[in-house]
Amino acid sequence: MLRILSFNPGSTSTKLGVFDDGICVLSHTIRHKASDFAGCDTIMDQAPIRYKTITDTLSEKGFALESFDAFVGRGGIIAPVESGVYTVNETMLKDLRSGSASKHASALGGIFAHELGQRYGKPAFIVDPVVVDERVKEAKLTGIPEAEKTSVFHALNQKSIAREYARKHDTRYEDCCLVVAHLGGGISVGAHSFGKVIDVNNAIDGDGPFSPERCGSIEVDKIVKMCFSGKYTEAQMHAFSSKAGGLVAYFGTSNCLDVENMALGGDEKAQLVLKAMCYAVAKQIGAMCVALKGKVDAIILTGGLAYGKLITDTITEYVGFMAPVEVYPGEDELLALASGAMRVITGQEEPKEYRG
Repeated sequence: MLRILSFNPGSTSTKLGVFDDGICVLSHTIRHKASDFAGCDTIMDQAPIRYKTITDTLSEKGFALESFDAFVGRGGIIAPVESGVYTVNETMLKDLRSGSASKHASALGGIFAHELGQRYGKPAFIVDPVVVDERVKEAKLTGIPEAEKTSVFHALNQKSIAREYARKHDTRYEDCCLVVAHLGGGISVGAHSFGKVIDVNNAIDGDGPFSPERCGSIEVDKIVKMCFSGKYTEAQMHAFSSKAGGLVAYFGTSNCLDVENMALGGDEKAQLVLKAMCYAVAKQIGAMCVALKGKVDAIILTGGLAYGKLITDTITEYVGFMAPVEVYPGEDELLALASGAMRVITGQEEPKEYRG
């Protein structure tokens, strides 16, 4: 039996998964209160506290750390990489602990995997971090040479769901052409061509459709005027792109279910804003169909918002003529992480080396 521990640290939670031969035997979410991190100025300051909650939880659940064959964590915002499973090395650790990576809790995934791996003499990995970049060159350029587009998206879930689609249809991911739309607090829509994401919007910096938390693409001139209006600080402008735009800006909440219930209850503003969000997603899906030159096996809707029938039906109404639409609601990133580690341990895939 092969036992894998996967974990996915987020801003307010740390998710743990224990998998025995690929079967989940424990899925647990540790909820963190602001008071838990009193006196912590940075994400790295939180590391000892979060690490202890992980080890304590596993002990309480009866899982001995020495019983695991590998440890795998969510990758942070490191240097752009190809898709795949990466062994956590010293170069990666340095990047996870410094720069932009250290500003997001996901960086702790690779750090914890390495620490446990070193302690118990087992391999440590990350899988398909958010910085996966397989885009064609023409997808990277903009009209400002100094401002190339950046690849930051839900690579882990998009790749995992694309593989699930392939298994369902008795084919290989590497033989498919798919458009995958991850619908969550941020929204990313990727063009998957024979195993590579050749184009995708930046889901963290306001690019693409607006979402529950992101402002989406806006005319540059409007942003410039807002920046120099004196009404907003730099921090407030950054917040529009990452956590205070979209549904938050319209309704003060990122809970799409609440807004969907408002719309179903007859609230005209909620109906319009949700339809506009779905319309923006549909246009992005259309753009990715162009990236695939119209050769699209399926359009896949996934992520937490894909549980909302109003949202998936509205998007499908717009894009259904392009390709069959399939809905895979939610995400199982703990399983995706563990599956990546299993592929390496069983010899199905070679681990990659991170060079920074």
